[in-house]
Amino acid sequence: MGDQPIVIATPPASTLLDDKSAIIGDHYEIPSPEAPTSFGALKDRIRHHYETCSDYYYSLWGEHIHHGYFLTPTDTKEVAQTRLIALLLERSRLRSGSTVLDVGCGIGGTTRFLATNHGCTVTGLTISGRQVDLARKLTSDAAGGGRQDEPDVSAGFTKLGKGEVRYVELDAEKMGTFFSEQTPVNLFDCVWISEAMSHLPDKQLFFQNASALLEKGGKLVVADWFKAETLTPEQFEADIKPIEDGMLLPSLCSQADYVGFAKKTGFAVFAEPFDISKEVSKTWLVVAW
Repeated sequence: MGDQPIVIATPPASTLLDDKSAIIGDHYEIPSPEAPTSFGALKDRIRHHYETCSDYYYSLWGEHIHHGYFLTPTDTKEVAQTRLIALLLERSRLRSGSTVLDVGCGIGGTTRFLATNHGCTVTGLTISGRQVDLARKLTSDAAGGGRQDEPDVSAGFTKLGKGEVRYVELDAEKMGTFFSEQTPVNLFDCVWISEAMSHLPDKQLFFQNASALLEKGGKLVVADWFKAETLTPEQFEADIKPIEDGMLLPSLCSQADYVGFAKKTGFAVFAEPFDISKEVSKTWLVVAW
């Protein structure tokens, strides 16, 4: 798999799915920052977190639970969030109609975007059953277009535009075994992971699994949170450690760390890593907590 390239980058409340989500923010207690006692305990907390608060996140972020790429003062978060997807498509040169595994798909915003706007066949993967439920409901609504029509569903996929989507509840670290045991074996043109790998304790395992699930010449597309490579111990304790503990993350990596993991697995760099911290920082100003 040595020729596989890697690309690395860094709705209103009235549309909520049910009445419960409208008030969940009043009852959800944000967990206090806490270093995990083990990787297993960390995964349990991550799963519980998204089971509990995904409805609330949907009320804040809309269907895309990731940063927006802001270029003008008038950009809405929705415009900026889809622009980030478009940026990754541009840098990766992912061809239309590709088969994609969207790892850490959340409630399926990117999954649906790639199907609807790029004609892809996309499998969204998340550790949270609640996120799968939300993703399927939003997909059904999008496929029906507000009409009485039943969504076009075949072999577990729902048609969206020229593409199609499905969702799987699965720990991402088990994806290599899960998809390789399918008959026939499930391989993809692209493994896409946006702001989710930072949750995974074993980064090298993820790169190995991604490589095993890619067709020859397939691409791994990554956007994530990274730490700077030149942090002092004081900067780490003041700035990075609270993020790791508060956002349920194992130790944050640098972009160079990811490139190292990728090359060790046999990937070749297709597009050099680039820093978009400035362009995405406005996300935290426009998402009201």
